Amino acid sequence: MPSSSADQALTRAGQRREPGPLGMFFREFLKHPVMVGSIIPSSDKLIARMLKPVDWANTKLFVEYGPGVGTFCPAILERMAPDAQLIAIDTNRDFIGYLGRRITDSRFRPVLGSASDVRSIIADHGHDHADYILSGLPFSTLPAGIGPRIASETHDALRPGGAFLVYQFSPRVKDFLVPHFRRIDHAFEPINIPPAQLYWCWKD
Repeated sequence: MPSSSADQALTRAGQRREPGPLGMFFREFLKHPVMVGSIIPSSDKLIARMLKPVDWANTKLFVEYGPGVGTFCPAILERMAPDAQLIAIDTNRDFIGYLGRRITDSRFRPVLGSASDVRSIIADHGHDHADYILSGLPFSTLPAGIGPRIASETHDALRPGGAFLVYQFSPRVKDFLVPHFRRIDHAFEPINIPPAQLYWCWKD
């Protein structure tokens, strides 16, 4: 028997609508401000500049730490080869679930886990190493010992010639990078809220 108009209205009212990317990002920032790090996603200018040095023709595995609502993911997938893979690692279950529903590209793998376990995550997906690893994690506010471990594990997870791409709002992140990477390029991106420090850490 068909539902009445009143029944349909009640059903619609009872359904939870998933927020858009900005709404989702803001909601999770309010819940986890230390881990999310910024109140809004990265700007298009920052994304383009951060990804510019990547050698996409020779990229088979790209890894992102802390993808949030996937601000970088479309730009990465757009540039990647058809047989490449993007693994996005986040400790936030809500973000990972959101990304799994939002991004349907077969090259994309959202993973609930820690960046400090990147080598085992890469191995679980059939890879020996990553070509590039991107991070917007707030290193300076991570629990004690986690930042240095992530930097060390990232270096070991990269292939020679690969790079760790880092965007941060504090230059203090360099203290975590210098012990593991001898060659680090740096730039500043003012067209972002807040303005960001950009680092390209190369594994020679």
